[in-house]
Amino acid sequence: MASGGSKTDKPATVEPPSKVRRKALVGLASLAVMLLLALFLPAGTLGYWQAWAYWLLFVVSVSAISLYFLRHDVTLIENRLEAGPAAEGEMIQKVAQALIGVSFILLIVVPSLDRRFHWSSVPAYLALAGDGFVVLGLSVVFLVFKENSHTSTAVKVNAGQEVVTTGPYGLVRHPMYAGALLMLFFTPLALGSLLGLVFFLPMFVVIVVRLLEEEKFLRKNLPGYEEYCQMVRHHLVPFVW
Repeated sequence: MASGGSKTDKPATVEPPSKVRRKALVGLASLAVMLLLALFLPAGTLGYWQAWAYWLLFVVSVSAISLYFLRHDVTLIENRLEAGPAAEGEMIQKVAQALIGVSFILLIVVPSLDRRFHWSSVPAYLALAGDGFVVLGLSVVFLVFKENSHTSTAVKVNAGQEVVTTGPYGLVRHPMYAGALLMLFFTPLALGSLLGLVFFLPMFVVIVVRLLEEEKFLRKNLPGYEEYCQMVRHHLVPFVW
């Protein structure tokens, strides 16, 4: 995820674009339905305005990103359709993918249970601010996708792949993780839960381990990545780490 080809050197699709588009649209619809169930079944009520706001913003943002690239860079979408532990080559990345999936579910379900049992709460203005940061995090991911056609859900190097050093990659080595973590941190707050923040910590730790292992892989397998790491020193946060 941290590296890739230039925007003018995109890899060819393996599957017909029409089939990729169909799979992507089915995936979007499935995601919307599953997120809806994960938000409202544990809450035990449809009167959960924070969940409605989050669901609407998340689904609209993800759909807009997907539709943009289905039109402008279908290869990127194809790379991202192959997801989950099975898509990884290394065992440590398989485990990381599984743990990330579980942590994400907990970041959604625990705040919904919190809404049901009133374990904690946040002011409305903080929930709305959380929604704003969720959209901001997804916007960062969108910028990364525009810069890097090789961005995939699995740690791998594609044929013809080159190191990207422009755009957000000029600030940190893993801008997509940075955007995703921003979105994930503010998800519990957007859903009106302080308790849910507890489950961000294991997600953060797993992603840090994943990106460090990813860097080891790219140093060995992607020409020029070692030099890129010398040029861009920070992993996730500019001037911090």
